[in-house]
Amino acid sequence: MMMLQDVLKLDFAYLETFTERIETKWGSIFCNEDHPNYYDANHAHLSDTCHDPQLIVDEVINFYESRAIIPRFYIYNLENQQNIISELKERDFMYEELMSPVQLWDNRVIEIVNNNSITIERVTEENYQEALEIESSIKEFGGMEIIENVYKEQFNHPAFTHYLLRYDGVACSTACVFEDGDQARMESVATIEEFRGKGLIGVIIQFIQREVMNRGIENLWVFPINESIEKVYNKYGFQTVDKIKNAHAYLGGKGIKEIRGEE
Repeated sequence: MMMLQDVLKLDFAYLETFTERIETKWGSIFCNEDHPNYYDANHAHLSDTCHDPQLIVDEVINFYESRAIIPRFYIYNLENQQNIISELKERDFMYEELMSPVQLWDNRVIEIVNNNSITIERVTEENYQEALEIESSIKEFGGMEIIENVYKEQFNHPAFTHYLLRYDGVACSTACVFEDGDQARMESVATIEEFRGKGLIGVIIQFIQREVMNRGIENLWVFPINESIEKVYNKYGFQTVDKIKNAHAYLGGKGIKEIRGEE
C-alpha cells in the first residue's frame, strides 16, 4: 500500500499547475483569485493532526473571505482530526466524507479490436474548442463556468498533453496526461452522452498507455471519482492500490457529492 504523502505529493504537483500553494505551519492554502468558484483551486489542505483548530479556522475564513472566495477545507487522516472537524461543524461549515480510490496501471497495454471509424489526435489550437466543449458538457467536471479557464491554463502548461478522439469524424471523447518527472496521471477522461456505450473510453486509454510507455514514464496513476469509474479503469489494467478517506468542509456552494450527482 502506498503512503498518503506519496499521493499528496503528486496531487500537489498537479494542483500547482493552476493554483498557488501557500505553506502554513499547519498545512497548505490553495488560492487562484481568477477562478474563485473552482473548488480544487481554492481550499485549505490539512493532513497533519490539528492542535489549535479555532486559530486555523479563523485564519482560513479570514484569508478567503477577504478575497470574496467561499472558505473550504480538504481534510485527511480523519481519525486524528476530530478537533478541527468539531470546530468546523460548530462554525456552521457543511461537511461530507469522501472515499477516494487511487489506481496504478499494471504496465500492460490492453488489447482492443481496431476500429477504422476511430481516430485520436492531440489537442491543438485548431481543435481546441471541440475538446473544450466535450469536457464542459460533463456535469461531474463542473460545467463551462468552471472548466473553460482551467482548461486553457492546462492546455498552455508543458506538463499536460490533451487528446481528442473522433468517431466517424465527430469529436466525442477527450483525455489528458499530466507528467511530473517519471510519474504521470491520467485526467479528464470523458465521452459525450450520445457516444457512450461504444467502447471509446477503452480506445483512448489504450492510446495513452502506449504514449506513456514510449515516453519512458515509470508509473501511470488515475484517481477515479467514484466506485463505478474505478471498476471501468480496473478493466483496462488499473489496480486499486489504496482508498483514501477524506473530508470536504465548506461554508457555501455545492458539495462534491452534489456536483458528482451522488446525492
